[in-house]
Amino acid sequence: MVLRKWEELPECMRTDEVRPYYEVLKKRRGSLVLKRMVDLLGGLVLLVLLAIPMFVIAVMIKLDSEGSVFYRQERITAYSKHFKIHKFRTMVSNADKIGTEVTIGNDSRITKVGAKLRGCRLDELPQVLDLISGNMSFVGTRPEAVKYVEKYKPEYMATLLLPAGITSEASIRYKDEAELLENATDPDRVYMEEILPQKMRLNLQAIKEFSFFGDMATMFRTVFAVLGKEYK
Repeated sequence: MVLRKWEELPECMRTDEVRPYYEVLKKRRGSLVLKRMVDLLGGLVLLVLLAIPMFVIAVMIKLDSEGSVFYRQERITAYSKHFKIHKFRTMVSNADKIGTEVTIGNDSRITKVGAKLRGCRLDELPQVLDLISGNMSFVGTRPEAVKYVEKYKPEYMATLLLPAGITSEASIRYKDEAELLENATDPDRVYMEEILPQKMRLNLQAIKEFSFFGDMATMFRTVFAVLGKEYK
């Protein structure tokens, strides 16, 4: 990844709140180049290794419920770029029209196969395509839906200096986010006012401490988290 010049950033990002995070990344251009190389090469290798498992999952989804195999919701990545994320569909085909954009623990929209995929995070395997394209990275702030980004505080825009990520420290610590929202009467409000600020604190701290080896450590912690290890 090549960090843009400050004057080439979108106007919404050229603020005093974002500038300190930009200066940190500016000093670590070498790590940014390594980060992109790992994303691209790792993505290509994973695409080959996961081709057959992904085909099997696709067949399971089609047999389980009507609708497309993939879920392609619009998200935001580096420099406020809009893109459509690749995920296996885990809900009924019209889920966006019959509920909130955040998912709660016992969400009735989740299909039988979808529940199993979510439990092991297998629904995110197709994001290997977003890795290769450069829209996502192995490690970075999870890509938010447009309506949430539109409500970002100025400092939160610093997370858009890097590509959206498949995993992050915030994702590890909030891996049970759906359960936290399960009993909320207004999941969107609780997410924006209570959960997102905590996740952003971790995301912004990760930028301040960014390094290539730090990203590698986060990837390993993600594997352990999926296997059941708890991180506080």
